[in-house]
Amino acid sequence: MNSTTVAKSLSRALLCGVSVLAASSAIAQEGPTSQVAAAQPGEIVVTATRRAESAKNVPVAVTAINGEKLDVLNSSGLDIRFLSSRTPSLQIESSFGRTFPRFYIRGLGNTDFDPNAQQPVSVVMDDVAVESPFLKSFPVFDLANVEVLRGPQGTLFGRNTPAGVVKLDPQTPTDHYTGYLSGSWATYNTVNVEGAVGGPIGDGLSFRASGILQRRDNWVTNDDTTGNAPHHLEGYRDLAGRFQLAYTSGDFHARVDVHARDLDGSPRLFRAGLFEQGSNHFSPGFDKDHVAQDGISLQKMSQWGTNLHMDYHFDGLGTIYSITGYESAHVKSIGDIDGGDVYAFPALGLNVGLFPDNTGDIVRPHEFSQEVRFASDEFGGFRVQGGAYYFHQRLKYQELDFDTTGTQDGDVYHNDKNENVGIFASGEYKLDKLTLRAGVRYSHDSKHDIVAGTAAPGALTGGLVLPLSTSAKGSYVTWDGSATYALTQAVNLYARVATGYQGPAIQDRVTFGSVPSVAKKQTTISAEGGLKMESLDHRLHFDLDGYWWRTKDLQLTAVGGASNSAALINANHAVGYGIEAQVDVKPIKNLTLTAGGSWNFTEIRDPTISVGVCGALCTVTDPVNAEGRAIIDGNDLPQAPRYVFNVTARYGIPLANGGEIYAYTDWAYRSKINYFLYTAKEFRGRSLTEGGLKIGYKSPDHWEIAAFARNITNQIRSISAIDFNNLTGMINDPRIIGAEAKISF
Repeated sequence: MNSTTVAKSLSRALLCGVSVLAASSAIAQEGPTSQVAAAQPGEIVVTATRRAESAKNVPVAVTAINGEKLDVLNSSGLDIRFLSSRTPSLQIESSFGRTFPRFYIRGLGNTDFDPNAQQPVSVVMDDVAVESPFLKSFPVFDLANVEVLRGPQGTLFGRNTPAGVVKLDPQTPTDHYTGYLSGSWATYNTVNVEGAVGGPIGDGLSFRASGILQRRDNWVTNDDTTGNAPHHLEGYRDLAGRFQLAYTSGDFHARVDVHARDLDGSPRLFRAGLFEQGSNHFSPGFDKDHVAQDGISLQKMSQWGTNLHMDYHFDGLGTIYSITGYESAHVKSIGDIDGGDVYAFPALGLNVGLFPDNTGDIVRPHEFSQEVRFASDEFGGFRVQGGAYYFHQRLKYQELDFDTTGTQDGDVYHNDKNENVGIFASGEYKLDKLTLRAGVRYSHDSKHDIVAGTAAPGALTGGLVLPLSTSAKGSYVTWDGSATYALTQAVNLYARVATGYQGPAIQDRVTFGSVPSVAKKQTTISAEGGLKMESLDHRLHFDLDGYWWRTKDLQLTAVGGASNSAALINANHAVGYGIEAQVDVKPIKNLTLTAGGSWNFTEIRDPTISVGVCGALCTVTDPVNAEGRAIIDGNDLPQAPRYVFNVTARYGIPLANGGEIYAYTDWAYRSKINYFLYTAKEFRGRSLTEGGLKIGYKSPDHWEIAAFARNITNQIRSISAIDFNNLTGMINDPRIIGAEAKISF
């Protein structure tokens, strides 16, 4: 039985059994790596050091989101992009819709849209690092905690962490029965149903089954009546489930997690001529509810994975952990890349392209990882951790091309292999008020890509003959060192220096002027320091940090341009620095406030580097050399806003019957951004502010009803663009208003 068949079988079994189940849970039975519940009421506990510790004591800039705040932000059928701007220095965007999120922390990220793109932000799901951007899109549900770790994390987290880590920890089985079921309905028939149930089985066994169903009608009308595109777009049906079985016997704990997903929806909706030439404002006549496209548009994804966690505690010594993970997916996504149905020169105005372009991909990532780690008990103030890590990825994908009749006329096949081996160790020592920590990791990467198949007529780059193969290898030693000083019982000061590494990357496009290219490894050094405060009654938490980083041989992907080509390049270096702050406070009874923000500066520094510019009559503002290429020395990094702010407020009114009426509002802001490595007036994204409101009633009998709104001001902005054919862009989600009901036990 092949992996696709297995995926389909497990998907059906899981999704039928758990699609409408859910719940809250406490500390997992497997050991410290998943203990994310607070040790005391109001205390913030994180696992940024692979141990459960008070956030105040961890010398890492980290934000944790859980509980009601996580539920509110993740309402109304949103995917993982809901986290964007919800913590300092974090941005997330996608040109694939719900299947290919791209993450940026402190400005470091990767705008590349190819399936083999590697990102400097690691996404760790249930302690398993996933490489493929498609696998990073698994729906967010039934989580105990989300942690965003900023800055290099290259000692204890081994996959592509020079910018940071987004860590998602699921609720795990408990020794008592618990569960919940929630459902909401909103604008555009947006439905969000999720739930879980779990508890003891007996003889040391316990379980948890959870799932989610998200759907939305195709709310955008396609006014074209002659092409191959559907008459309505932007809808989806996303179904996912997770089943966990845990076992405890004395000092031994084990937990197996099996999860699956089935998505049927629309790809990212590209809007031809979205920008008015010479401006980043929308063209006259823009209507978010209408487009005109003539190309095939579809997106389907099936995904499944499993992981096994085991740990054994040796009394008086420490605990040994084993984490085994496997993830697989099958994705088919085809979009109308030109975004229009009228073709003219010049290609200006809504729905106008220079020529039709209808392309897609079939992608099959398969990833296996194994980590073995030993974490010691404390001995006279000393604690150590160490272990080994192995990662193997097989990525197969096809580049599809379609002519104006919708007939496939190109199929370029990629077969990529990616391996990583790591050995790591870290330690800490407490001296009264001072805690010192240090760690080191050796990493080795090996990659090999093969390109075969046939390209559309005239598409294969001249001089290339398929098949082609490309290889790359790289190794590096990363390290970190930190000091935390307890200034008072409530205030800690900390300083940290860390390095990061991202292995060499391969770009193996072979059409429209692209040729296989290799970017050598990039290395980062970072320094940060700040203070962390937690009042003794846990009613006030405050973090403030300043940071600086320098990345040598920064891997950049020059994408788009007149031929929609892509090439990997290394900039000599880039720098970033900034200030981040966050506060969580309960100033008066029944009122909770949170706020976070960052000022982030980034700059590419390489006077010799240049990239191709748009083929769509955009107004380039960079200097242009004799070859017509933009000189990008001194530019901000793409998708790196200078300012990010977020705030939430919750006020509850207790009732005599033991219930509560409450109101919860949340707001997030990010300033202007560049979409590409070069700058142009049209491709400078305007600032974006999105807010939400939820008003509800909680009964003493554990049920709840509420009304909510997302993007309550209905502010519509472009959040990304395509620059090769016309002034094409993509917009954020519109206002969603709905109602929700939930019952817990």
